[in-house]
Amino acid sequence: MAEPNNAALLMEIESAMGIDSYEIAVGLPSLILQYLGDNSGGGAPGEMSDILDEIGSSTEDDDDHVDELSDDAPAVVRLVSRVLHDAKRLNASDIHIDPEKNAPTRVRMRVDGVCRDMSQVPNSHHNAVIARIKIMSNLNIAEKRVPQDGKLAFRMNGQLVEVRVATIPTVAGEGVVMRILASGGAMPIDKMNLAPTNRSRLEEMIKKPHGILLVVGPTGSGKTTTLHAILGYLNTPEKKIWTAEDPVEITQPGLQQVQVSPKIGFTFANALRAFLRADPDIILIGEMRDKETAHAGIEASLTGHLVLSTLHTNSAPETITRLLDLGLDPVNFSDACVGILAQRLIRTLCSNCKEKYVATETDLAFIERQYGQAHIAELNISRPLELYKAKGCEECGNTGYKGRTGVHELLGMTPELRSLVYKEASVADMKKQATHDGMRTLVQDAIFKVLKGDTDLAQVQIVGGD
Repeated sequence: MAEPNNAALLMEIESAMGIDSYEIAVGLPSLILQYLGDNSGGGAPGEMSDILDEIGSSTEDDDDHVDELSDDAPAVVRLVSRVLHDAKRLNASDIHIDPEKNAPTRVRMRVDGVCRDMSQVPNSHHNAVIARIKIMSNLNIAEKRVPQDGKLAFRMNGQLVEVRVATIPTVAGEGVVMRILASGGAMPIDKMNLAPTNRSRLEEMIKKPHGILLVVGPTGSGKTTTLHAILGYLNTPEKKIWTAEDPVEITQPGLQQVQVSPKIGFTFANALRAFLRADPDIILIGEMRDKETAHAGIEASLTGHLVLSTLHTNSAPETITRLLDLGLDPVNFSDACVGILAQRLIRTLCSNCKEKYVATETDLAFIERQYGQAHIAELNISRPLELYKAKGCEECGNTGYKGRTGVHELLGMTPELRSLVYKEASVADMKKQATHDGMRTLVQDAIFKVLKGDTDLAQVQIVGGD
């Protein structure tokens, strides 16, 4: 035990165990918890409730001195550090601290793309918790009327974890959202779970000496992860690779990575111009948000470099019309573009508890309708068809899902599609041509992942089923 001189605790153990002779061994709390199976080595899930109890009792004792509770009060400091450690342990992407009027503050975490309630902080301590987070991220604790952005870092198991912090004033007080940045190296391209046809087509595209490859999708759909997986595949000593990102989350040896800073006028477009004078083979631009960056990216790809970038659009064919709307020249763009990869993340079934079942007629009709009569034969569906469904166990927090995987839609530039881009054809026409050339939509890829046993039909509907 950690406190061998705690008589009350010893008496409690005696009565619980019904023993009167025993030996006491002393250990550090962190080591004891580690032995009990909490691998973070610093507090078990039970510790959270202890901290909250401690905060609760300090509130009851002195209601007059609530405001005087300094943000460095040990309980508040431990509470914030516990929340950060819990988030990392659960592999959460974001932490939300949401104030409520005359009610406890809610702490929620986004795990696998879905928010879940984690704990509550007494209303009286909301300001202290926010102040603690602001001090850790070097923000102005006196200014509570305007949004602020900052960054903090903490160590867990000796590893440095970086967190991006945004505070936003609400009517109930300041709210905070913390994004846990993906630390560590790139994901290998084999782990991306690309369908075999998409994998071989993508490898063909990125072997081209010059051109532009776009990865598109909404915020948080894993675009940066995919680009770094591609760069990891291309990263050899004979290639000089420059990247401009905001912020640099994933680092890889062998890459020259640059953090852009629009505040001081160092934008993506400026970084790109600088790269062109720095003898690159491959350039990664974090995002093409405006005409200037998009135009510079196209120019760079036409002058013999492979350019990779991202864009916020919903599907691959839509991206072409979006870029033409930005005012890009259709001829230049279609010459430069080697391919567009649209992607989403869907939740995967927990491998520990997923259940096999035989697909019903309704399920088969849904699969056929979504995949389309024209291509359904390529799936070689055997009957009876066995699929998996979510069940729920300890390991996945009774959700039935654990982790996420990508679904992809890869559009390759072909002579036929180029001529449609020249004419600025409609999205529907381009989609038809791209499908004819081998593109499979996000929904079709999601169905492929269902048949593979990665996920269930409910996730397909989220991607865009009807």
